[in-house]
Amino acid sequence: MSYDQPSNEYFMQQALNEAKQAFLEGEVPIGAVLVKDGQLLVSDHNRKEQLGSATAHAEKLVIERANKLVGNWRLTGCQLFVTIEPCVMCCGAIIQSRLPELFYGAKDPKFGAVASLYHVLEDSRANHFVSVQGGLMADEAASLMQDFFRKLREN
Repeated sequence: MSYDQPSNEYFMQQALNEAKQAFLEGEVPIGAVLVKDGQLLVSDHNRKEQLGSATAHAEKLVIERANKLVGNWRLTGCQLFVTIEPCVMCCGAIIQSRLPELFYGAKDPKFGAVASLYHVLEDSRANHFVSVQGGLMADEAASLMQDFFRKLREN
């Protein structure tokens, strides 16, 4: 009997589910999941409004929860899936936690620090290299963001 690990699309769909939950809660719809050894370890979404914290981004929340679960600040051997390109703060957390792989959906032309505004994870001066794959289920992620901000403008 062979066990097939879930696909990258499966994990991004879980991140999108988190983003949809954020949308329903009135949060900017960004979701993230952290995977270790092919298993979903933690998932969350933006909670800036709920927590009253500018740093309550989905990526940072899953990194902090994963640190507690694995009992270490280093998240080597893990993968982060996030619906929207991470910002500078979240890229810093990715580097500091030694995450080796990042998968993201849509680019963020206003805050993106992976490929849009900056290339933080490609900076050779950092002491950690992150493999990045962008554009995974990007249309779904972008559509969710567009719907959220359209609804916000209407209200």
